[in-house]
Amino acid sequence: MDIHRPELAVAKRRKQMIGAGIAAAAALVLTLGIASLKPAAPVVERSSVWIDTVKRGPMLRQVRGTGTLVPENIRWIAAVTDGRVDRVVVHPGATVTRDTVILELSNPEVQQSARDAELQLKAAMADLAQREAQLQSDLLNQRAEAARVRADFTEAQLRAAVDQDLANNGLTSNLTLKLSKSRADELKTRNDIEGERLRVAERAGSAQLAAQRARVDQLRALYDLRASQLSSLQVRSGIDGVLQQVAVEVGQRVTPGATLARVAQPEPLKAQLRIPETQMRDVAIGQTVSIDTRNGIVSGRVSRIDPASREGSVAVDVSLAGVMPRGARPDLTVDGTIELERLDDVLYVGRPVQANEGENIGLFKLSAGEKEATRTTVAVGRASVNAIEIRSGLAAGDKVILSDMSAWDKVRRIRIQ
Repeated sequence: MDIHRPELAVAKRRKQMIGAGIAAAAALVLTLGIASLKPAAPVVERSSVWIDTVKRGPMLRQVRGTGTLVPENIRWIAAVTDGRVDRVVVHPGATVTRDTVILELSNPEVQQSARDAELQLKAAMADLAQREAQLQSDLLNQRAEAARVRADFTEAQLRAAVDQDLANNGLTSNLTLKLSKSRADELKTRNDIEGERLRVAERAGSAQLAAQRARVDQLRALYDLRASQLSSLQVRSGIDGVLQQVAVEVGQRVTPGATLARVAQPEPLKAQLRIPETQMRDVAIGQTVSIDTRNGIVSGRVSRIDPASREGSVAVDVSLAGVMPRGARPDLTVDGTIELERLDDVLYVGRPVQANEGENIGLFKLSAGEKEATRTTVAVGRASVNAIEIRSGLAAGDKVILSDMSAWDKVRRIRIQ
């Protein structure tokens, strides 16, 4: 018969409880182990990134911009008066002198005004000549009358002196002496009056001639203006050079001030660069510049900096020195590099994408085996076109990725394959 043994049931339950505890502990350990594992790092192809080594030594600070070659001497030709374009005599690219006619305009009103001004000037000059002759004749008559009165006065003085001597000797009467003196006094007064009349006539004649000459000068200035407007219908270059642009077409109506053409002297040339406004802080007049024309390098210096910024960039003029490379011509696209300063014994690396001066940026630094890269915070300082100063976060010999790594902003570690 069966014997009831309760201790066996207790032992069996104890074993089951121990087994369940061990299983639970194992599951907990496994769960914690899995949780503590780092997520798998993304893989980046080595050939797809730009890797550079941190160096210590001299660093040349530069900024770069694109631009064009432009002539230093340019003349924009504007319309002086209304007109219609009848003929384009010279086309862009032609060599011109200061007297070369570029365009022929027509305006019948200008031609008629010039003719009327010429006739008015000739009429005024004829009136001036006639008035001068008339005044000269009147003045001569006045002088003749003054001379006659002066002669009569002299004769009367002599007669009075003779009568005085005769009267003193009792050879003539006192009445005759009085009449002689009275005649002399009368002619003296008339002589003074005629002298004054002569002076007044001379002043009046001069005033009348001055007024008439002013009228002639006024009409001459008007004629010169009309003649200049008429001459401006033959549009000339004004300087020796090359015709770069004709801004109008045959049959087009132009108004005063409208741009007609542009003439430039092919030499000397200057470079006009567009530098990003974020890089303009240390650019100054007199700094050395290298201009790449694609056919050669020519050196120059910063000669002017535009005080205003346009569309995120600043215009910088560079005066060029030396012989220009072959093919250099106005409007040729060039690249310019401005040398800001030379830094001695600094820690630097190639300039990362979108790195600005004085910022803290994140760079992936390669491990010793160059199989992995870890994001590192780096403080950068002064920047150049292709290099930037390292202030902290890296040491000489470290290798970092300079490419745009914004796709991995949320990871701290990547694998390099």
